[in-house]
Amino acid sequence: MVTATGYAYPWDFVGDPAAADRAHETGVETVAVAANYHSTRAATPLHPRHRLVDAEHAACYLPVRPAAWQGMGLAPRVPRWTVPDSFTVARKALVAAGLRVAAWTVLTHNSVLGRDHPDLVRRNAFDEPYSYALCPQAPQVADYCATLVHEVALLGEADGLILEAAGPLGVDHGGHHDKTEFAQWTPVQRELLSLCFCASCRRVQRAAGLDPERVAAQVRGALGPARPPKSPEGALGAQAAAVLRACADASASALHARLVAAARTAAPGIRITLHGSASPWVTGAFAPLGPTVTEGIDAVVANCWAAGTGPGPGPGADPVAALRDLAPPATAVGGYFRPETLPADGEALGVLAARQLAAGLGEAHLYHLGLVPRAGLERLRDLVTALRP
Repeated sequence: MVTATGYAYPWDFVGDPAAADRAHETGVETVAVAANYHSTRAATPLHPRHRLVDAEHAACYLPVRPAAWQGMGLAPRVPRWTVPDSFTVARKALVAAGLRVAAWTVLTHNSVLGRDHPDLVRRNAFDEPYSYALCPQAPQVADYCATLVHEVALLGEADGLILEAAGPLGVDHGGHHDKTEFAQWTPVQRELLSLCFCASCRRVQRAAGLDPERVAAQVRGALGPARPPKSPEGALGAQAAAVLRACADASASALHARLVAAARTAAPGIRITLHGSASPWVTGAFAPLGPTVTEGIDAVVANCWAAGTGPGPGPGADPVAALRDLAPPATAVGGYFRPETLPADGEALGVLAARQLAAGLGEAHLYHLGLVPRAGLERLRDLVTALRP
Protein backbone atom coordinates (compact mmCIF):
# COMPACT_ATOMS: atom_id res chain seq x y z
CA MET A 1 0.00 0.00 0.00
CA VAL A 2 1.16 3.53 -0.77
CA THR A 3 2.29 5.34 2.36
CA ALA A 4 1.56 9.02 2.93
CA THR A 5 3.63 11.77 4.56
CA GLY A 6 2.26 15.24 5.24
CA TYR A 7 4.57 18.23 5.58
CA ALA A 8 4.21 20.92 8.23
CA TYR A 9 6.04 23.62 10.16
CA PRO A 10 6.58 23.45 13.92
CA TRP A 11 4.41 26.51 14.51
CA ASP A 12 1.46 24.72 12.94
CA PHE A 13 1.23 22.67 16.16
CA VAL A 14 2.30 25.25 18.75
CA GLY A 15 -0.91 26.56 20.29
CA ASP A 16 -3.23 24.45 18.11
CA PRO A 17 -4.32 21.25 19.87
CA ALA A 18 -6.45 20.24 16.86
CA ALA A 19 -3.62 20.33 14.30
CA ALA A 20 -2.41 16.78 14.91
CA ASP A 21 -5.92 15.40 14.53
CA ARG A 22 -6.36 17.29 11.23
CA ALA A 23 -3.14 15.72 10.01
CA HIS A 24 -4.42 12.28 10.95
CA GLU A 25 -7.65 12.89 9.02
CA THR A 26 -5.77 13.35 5.74
CA GLY A 27 -4.75 9.70 5.84
CA VAL A 28 -1.05 10.19 6.53
CA GLU A 29 0.98 7.87 8.73
CA THR A 30 3.90 10.29 9.05
CA VAL A 31 4.23 14.06 9.39
CA ALA A 32 7.45 15.70 8.22
CA VAL A 33 8.04 18.65 10.54
CA ALA A 34 10.59 21.28 9.55
CA ALA A 35 13.66 20.91 11.75
CA ASN A 36 15.81 23.32 9.74
CA TYR A 37 14.13 25.49 7.14
CA HIS A 38 14.75 28.47 4.89
CA SER A 39 13.05 31.84 5.28
CA THR A 40 9.36 31.92 4.47
CA ARG A 41 6.20 33.95 4.94
CA ALA A 42 3.76 31.19 5.77
CA ALA A 43 -0.01 31.26 5.84
CA THR A 44 -1.71 29.50 8.75
CA PRO A 45 -5.37 29.51 7.67
CA LEU A 46 -6.58 26.96 10.23
CA HIS A 47 -4.57 28.06 13.26
CA PRO A 48 -6.71 29.45 16.12
CA ARG A 49 -4.28 32.26 17.04
CA HIS A 50 -2.71 33.67 13.85
CA ARG A 51 -2.93 33.74 10.06
CA LEU A 52 0.70 34.42 9.08
CA VAL A 53 4.13 33.51 10.37
CA ASP A 54 7.05 35.53 9.02
CA ALA A 55 10.14 33.36 9.37
CA GLU A 56 12.52 36.08 8.32
CA HIS A 57 15.62 33.94 7.92
CA ALA A 58 16.65 30.30 7.76
CA ALA A 59 16.61 28.74 11.20
CA CYS A 60 16.92 25.53 13.17
CA TYR A 61 13.86 24.54 15.21
CA LEU A 62 15.86 22.26 17.49
CA PRO A 63 18.41 23.46 20.05
CA VAL A 64 21.65 24.73 18.47
CA ARG A 65 24.38 23.36 20.72
CA PRO A 66 27.46 25.63 20.81
CA ALA A 67 29.76 22.64 21.39
CA ALA A 68 28.61 20.98 18.17
CA TRP A 69 29.34 24.07 16.09
CA GLN A 70 32.50 25.31 17.80
CA GLY A 71 35.14 26.27 15.25
CA MET A 72 32.73 25.91 12.31
CA GLY A 73 32.61 28.68 9.75
CA LEU A 74 28.87 28.14 9.27
CA ALA A 75 26.24 27.47 11.93
CA PRO A 76 22.42 27.57 11.90
CA ARG A 77 20.54 30.52 13.32
CA VAL A 78 17.78 30.27 15.91
CA PRO A 79 14.23 31.60 15.30
CA ARG A 80 12.60 34.49 17.13
CA TRP A 81 9.09 33.91 15.74
CA THR A 82 8.16 30.74 17.61
CA VAL A 83 8.87 29.05 20.93
CA PRO A 84 12.27 27.46 21.64
CA ASP A 85 12.66 23.84 20.49
CA SER A 86 9.37 24.05 18.63
CA PHE A 87 10.19 20.91 16.65
CA THR A 88 10.00 18.89 19.86
CA VAL A 89 6.69 20.52 20.79
CA ALA A 90 5.27 19.45 17.43
CA ARG A 91 6.78 15.97 17.62
CA LYS A 92 5.22 15.27 21.01
CA ALA A 93 1.79 16.40 19.81
CA LEU A 94 1.98 14.17 16.75
CA VAL A 95 3.22 11.13 18.63
CA ALA A 96 0.35 11.57 21.09
CA ALA A 97 -2.02 11.45 18.09
CA GLY A 98 -0.53 8.15 16.94
CA LEU A 99 1.55 9.53 14.07
CA ARG A 100 5.17 9.00 13.15
CA VAL A 101 7.42 12.03 12.73
CA ALA A 102 10.16 12.80 10.23
CA ALA A 103 12.61 15.67 10.62
CA TRP A 104 12.36 17.75 7.43
CA THR A 105 15.79 19.31 7.03
CA VAL A 106 16.75 21.90 4.40
CA LEU A 107 20.50 22.03 3.81
CA THR A 108 22.05 24.35 1.20
CA HIS A 109 19.08 26.71 0.81
CA ASN A 110 20.01 29.45 3.29
CA SER A 111 19.96 33.13 2.37
CA VAL A 112 21.15 34.49 5.72
CA LEU A 113 24.29 32.36 5.69
CA GLY A 114 24.78 33.04 1.99
CA ARG A 115 24.71 36.80 2.51
CA ASP A 116 27.16 36.51 5.39
CA HIS A 117 29.49 34.22 3.41
CA PRO A 118 29.41 35.33 -0.25
CA ASP A 119 32.53 33.27 -0.97
CA LEU A 120 30.56 30.07 -0.23
CA VAL A 121 27.54 30.55 -2.52
CA ARG A 122 26.84 29.41 -6.06
CA ARG A 123 27.96 31.80 -8.81
CA ASN A 124 26.80 31.71 -12.40
CA ALA A 125 28.87 32.24 -15.53
CA PHE A 126 28.46 36.01 -15.18
CA ASP A 127 30.01 35.80 -11.67
CA GLU A 128 26.64 36.73 -10.17
CA PRO A 129 26.10 35.21 -6.71
CA TYR A 130 23.03 33.20 -5.77
CA SER A 131 22.97 34.27 -2.14
CA TYR A 132 20.24 31.76 -1.27
CA ALA A 133 22.34 28.81 -2.45
CA LEU A 134 25.34 27.59 -0.47
CA CYS A 135 27.63 25.61 -2.76
CA PRO A 136 28.24 22.08 -1.46
CA GLN A 137 31.46 21.87 -3.46
CA ALA A 138 32.99 24.17 -0.82
CA PRO A 139 34.41 22.06 2.04
CA GLN A 140 32.97 24.41 4.67
CA VAL A 141 29.48 23.92 3.24
CA ALA A 142 29.81 20.14 3.15
CA ASP A 143 30.98 20.26 6.78
CA TYR A 144 27.97 22.38 7.70
CA CYS A 145 25.54 20.01 5.98
CA ALA A 146 27.00 16.92 7.64
CA THR A 147 27.01 18.54 11.08
CA LEU A 148 23.45 19.76 10.67
CA VAL A 149 22.23 16.29 9.66
CA HIS A 150 24.04 14.74 12.63
CA GLU A 151 22.53 17.25 15.07
CA VAL A 152 18.99 16.89 13.73
CA ALA A 153 19.21 13.10 13.82
CA LEU A 154 20.64 13.20 17.34
CA LEU A 155 18.35 15.78 18.93
CA GLY A 156 15.16 15.33 16.91
CA GLU A 157 14.31 11.84 18.17
CA ALA A 158 12.36 11.38 14.95
CA ASP A 159 11.46 8.21 13.09
CA GLY A 160 12.88 9.54 9.86
CA LEU A 161 14.95 12.24 8.24
CA ILE A 162 13.82 13.99 5.04
CA LEU A 163 16.56 15.98 3.33
CA GLU A 164 15.74 18.89 1.02
CA ALA A 165 18.32 20.91 -0.94
CA ALA A 166 20.84 18.12 -0.34
CA GLY A 167 23.03 19.40 -3.13
CA PRO A 168 23.39 22.42 -5.41
CA LEU A 169 20.53 24.83 -6.04
CA GLY A 170 20.17 26.54 -9.39
CA VAL A 171 18.72 29.72 -10.82
CA ASP A 172 15.10 28.89 -9.98
CA HIS A 173 14.20 30.41 -6.63
CA GLY A 174 10.81 31.62 -5.50
CA GLY A 175 12.41 34.29 -3.38
CA HIS A 176 11.45 37.77 -2.30
CA HIS A 177 9.94 39.65 -5.27
CA ASP A 178 11.68 37.34 -7.75
CA LYS A 179 11.22 38.64 -11.33
CA THR A 180 13.34 36.23 -13.34
CA GLU A 181 10.36 34.69 -15.13
CA PHE A 182 10.06 37.84 -17.26
CA ALA A 183 13.30 36.92 -19.05
CA GLN A 184 11.50 33.93 -20.62
CA TRP A 185 14.64 31.83 -20.49
CA THR A 186 14.24 28.43 -22.05
CA PRO A 187 14.65 25.34 -19.84
CA VAL A 188 18.13 24.84 -21.30
CA GLN A 189 19.13 28.43 -20.60
CA ARG A 190 17.96 28.01 -16.99
CA GLU A 191 20.04 24.85 -16.76
CA LEU A 192 23.08 26.74 -18.02
CA LEU A 193 22.46 29.59 -15.57
CA SER A 194 22.42 26.95 -12.83
CA LEU A 195 26.01 25.88 -13.51
CA CYS A 196 28.35 27.11 -10.81
CA PHE A 197 31.68 28.87 -11.29
CA CYS A 198 32.53 29.69 -7.69
CA ALA A 199 36.14 29.23 -6.58
CA SER A 200 35.53 25.69 -5.34
CA CYS A 201 33.75 24.61 -8.52
CA ARG A 202 36.44 26.18 -10.70
CA ARG A 203 39.09 24.16 -8.86
CA VAL A 204 37.13 20.95 -9.46
CA GLN A 205 36.65 21.82 -13.14
CA ARG A 206 40.37 22.49 -13.62
CA ALA A 207 41.27 19.23 -11.88
CA ALA A 208 38.96 17.44 -14.34
CA GLY A 209 40.75 18.99 -17.32
CA LEU A 210 38.31 21.80 -18.14
CA ASP A 211 39.04 25.49 -18.62
CA PRO A 212 36.42 27.22 -16.43
CA GLU A 213 36.88 30.55 -18.21
CA ARG A 214 36.13 28.96 -21.57
CA VAL A 215 33.10 27.06 -20.26
CA ALA A 216 31.74 30.21 -18.59
CA ALA A 217 32.18 32.13 -21.84
CA GLN A 218 30.20 29.46 -23.69
CA VAL A 219 27.40 29.76 -21.14
CA ARG A 220 27.36 33.54 -21.49
CA GLY A 221 27.14 33.15 -25.25
CA ALA A 222 24.13 30.88 -24.89
CA LEU A 223 22.37 33.61 -22.89
CA GLY A 224 22.91 36.23 -25.58
CA PRO A 225 20.66 37.39 -28.42
CA ALA A 226 21.46 34.42 -30.65
CA ARG A 227 19.07 31.51 -31.01
CA PRO A 228 19.10 29.57 -27.71
CA PRO A 229 20.71 26.13 -27.69
CA LYS A 230 18.57 23.01 -27.68
CA SER A 231 20.61 21.26 -24.99
CA PRO A 232 23.49 21.94 -22.59
CA GLU A 233 25.61 19.71 -24.82
CA GLY A 234 24.78 21.96 -27.76
CA ALA A 235 26.00 25.01 -25.86
CA LEU A 236 29.09 23.51 -24.24
CA GLY A 237 30.10 20.68 -26.53
CA ALA A 238 29.57 17.03 -25.74
CA GLN A 239 32.95 16.50 -24.06
CA ALA A 240 32.76 19.50 -21.72
CA ALA A 241 29.16 18.69 -20.83
CA ALA A 242 30.11 15.09 -20.03
CA VAL A 243 32.94 16.23 -17.77
CA LEU A 244 30.64 18.64 -15.94
CA ARG A 245 28.11 15.84 -15.48
CA ALA A 246 30.81 13.55 -14.11
CA CYS A 247 31.92 16.24 -11.67
CA ALA A 248 28.33 16.76 -10.53
CA ASP A 249 27.78 13.01 -10.14
CA ALA A 250 30.92 12.61 -8.05
CA SER A 251 29.98 15.57 -5.86
CA ALA A 252 26.44 14.27 -5.29
CA SER A 253 27.62 10.77 -4.42
CA ALA A 254 30.26 12.04 -1.99
CA LEU A 255 27.89 14.46 -0.26
CA HIS A 256 25.05 11.96 0.06
CA ALA A 257 27.37 9.27 1.44
CA ARG A 258 28.62 11.74 4.02
CA LEU A 259 25.08 12.75 5.01
CA VAL A 260 24.02 9.13 5.41
CA ALA A 261 27.05 8.44 7.61
CA ALA A 262 26.37 11.53 9.74
CA ALA A 263 22.73 10.57 10.27
CA ARG A 264 23.38 6.92 11.05
CA THR A 265 26.19 7.77 13.47
CA ALA A 266 23.71 9.83 15.48
CA ALA A 267 20.66 7.56 15.02
CA PRO A 268 21.55 4.15 13.55
CA GLY A 269 18.00 3.10 12.73
CA ILE A 270 16.70 6.37 11.30
CA ARG A 271 14.98 6.24 7.90
CA ILE A 272 16.56 8.60 5.36
CA THR A 273 14.59 10.18 2.51
CA LEU A 274 16.04 12.51 -0.10
CA HIS A 275 14.29 15.03 -2.33
CA GLY A 276 15.96 14.59 -5.69
CA SER A 277 15.94 14.50 -9.46
CA ALA A 278 17.19 12.00 -12.01
CA SER A 279 18.36 14.85 -14.23
CA PRO A 280 21.95 16.11 -13.90
CA TRP A 281 20.90 19.55 -15.15
CA VAL A 282 18.86 20.74 -12.18
CA THR A 283 17.63 24.31 -11.69
CA GLY A 284 15.79 24.12 -8.35
CA ALA A 285 15.90 22.52 -4.90
CA PHE A 286 15.44 18.88 -6.00
CA ALA A 287 19.13 18.08 -6.20
CA PRO A 288 20.64 15.67 -8.73
CA LEU A 289 21.02 12.21 -7.26
CA GLY A 290 24.05 11.25 -9.33
CA PRO A 291 24.48 8.12 -11.42
CA THR A 292 22.70 6.01 -8.81
CA VAL A 293 21.03 6.44 -5.44
CA THR A 294 23.60 6.38 -2.64
CA GLU A 295 23.58 3.26 -0.49
CA GLY A 296 21.76 3.84 2.79
CA ILE A 297 19.10 6.16 1.38
CA ASP A 298 15.74 4.50 1.98
CA ALA A 299 13.54 6.66 -0.26
CA VAL A 300 13.80 9.36 -2.91
CA VAL A 301 11.08 11.89 -3.70
CA ALA A 302 10.36 13.59 -7.03
CA ASN A 303 8.72 16.96 -7.54
CA CYS A 304 5.21 16.30 -8.89
CA TRP A 305 3.88 19.84 -8.55
CA ALA A 306 3.35 19.79 -12.30
CA ALA A 307 1.03 16.77 -11.90
CA GLY A 308 3.38 14.23 -13.42
CA THR A 309 4.80 16.36 -16.22
CA GLY A 310 7.64 18.00 -14.33
CA PRO A 311 11.36 17.93 -15.05
CA GLY A 312 12.92 14.58 -15.80
CA PRO A 313 15.78 13.32 -17.94
CA GLY A 314 13.93 14.22 -21.13
CA PRO A 315 11.18 16.56 -22.31
CA GLY A 316 7.91 15.72 -20.60
CA ALA A 317 9.42 12.76 -18.75
CA ASP A 318 7.58 11.68 -15.63
CA PRO A 319 9.79 12.47 -12.61
CA VAL A 320 8.55 9.47 -10.61
CA ALA A 321 9.29 7.06 -13.45
CA ALA A 322 12.72 8.64 -13.90
CA LEU A 323 13.57 8.10 -10.23
CA ARG A 324 12.19 4.58 -10.30
CA ASP A 325 14.51 3.77 -13.19
CA LEU A 326 17.47 5.23 -11.30
CA ALA A 327 16.83 3.84 -7.82
CA PRO A 328 17.57 0.28 -6.67
CA PRO A 329 14.48 -1.92 -6.18
CA ALA A 330 14.73 -1.67 -2.38
CA THR A 331 14.64 2.15 -2.47
CA ALA A 332 11.13 3.57 -2.27
CA VAL A 333 10.11 6.31 -4.71
CA GLY A 334 7.76 9.08 -3.67
CA GLY A 335 6.04 12.02 -5.31
CA TYR A 336 5.66 15.53 -3.85
CA PHE A 337 2.14 16.89 -4.42
CA ARG A 338 0.32 20.12 -3.61
CA PRO A 339 -3.47 20.41 -3.70
CA GLU A 340 -3.95 23.28 -6.14
CA THR A 341 -2.09 21.39 -8.88
CA LEU A 342 -4.28 18.29 -8.49
CA PRO A 343 -7.47 17.73 -10.52
CA ALA A 344 -10.64 18.76 -8.72
CA ASP A 345 -12.63 16.14 -10.60
CA GLY A 346 -12.62 12.76 -8.90
CA GLU A 347 -12.32 10.79 -12.13
CA ALA A 348 -9.38 12.88 -13.32
CA LEU A 349 -7.72 12.50 -9.93
CA GLY A 350 -8.13 8.74 -10.26
CA VAL A 351 -6.44 8.82 -13.66
CA LEU A 352 -3.54 10.81 -12.19
CA ALA A 353 -3.23 8.36 -9.30
CA ALA A 354 -3.24 5.37 -11.65
CA ARG A 355 -0.53 6.97 -13.77
CA GLN A 356 1.64 7.61 -10.71
CA LEU A 357 1.18 4.06 -9.46
CA ALA A 358 2.13 2.70 -12.87
CA ALA A 359 5.26 4.87 -12.80
CA GLY A 360 6.36 3.20 -9.57
CA LEU A 361 5.07 5.55 -6.88
CA GLY A 362 5.26 4.03 -3.42
CA GLU A 363 4.95 7.13 -1.24
CA ALA A 364 2.76 10.24 -1.40
CA HIS A 365 4.36 13.36 0.06
CA LEU A 366 1.75 16.06 0.70
CA TYR A 367 2.56 19.76 0.75
CA HIS A 368 1.37 21.29 3.03
CA LEU A 369 -0.75 20.48 6.09
CA GLY A 370 -0.44 23.93 7.65
CA LEU A 371 -0.44 26.21 4.61
CA VAL A 372 -3.68 25.16 2.97
CA PRO A 373 -7.33 25.66 3.99
CA ARG A 374 -9.67 22.82 4.80
CA ALA A 375 -10.55 22.35 1.13
CA GLY A 376 -6.86 21.81 0.39
CA LEU A 377 -6.60 19.17 3.09
CA GLU A 378 -9.62 17.43 1.61
CA ARG A 379 -7.99 17.42 -1.84
CA LEU A 380 -4.86 15.87 -0.36
CA ARG A 381 -6.97 13.28 1.45
CA ASP A 382 -8.72 12.46 -1.83
CA LEU A 383 -5.34 11.89 -3.47
CA VAL A 384 -4.30 9.49 -0.72
CA THR A 385 -7.58 7.62 -1.14
CA ALA A 386 -7.14 7.43 -4.92
CA LEU A 387 -3.62 6.05 -4.50
CA ARG A 388 -4.98 3.22 -2.35
CA PRO A 389 -7.53 1.56 -4.67
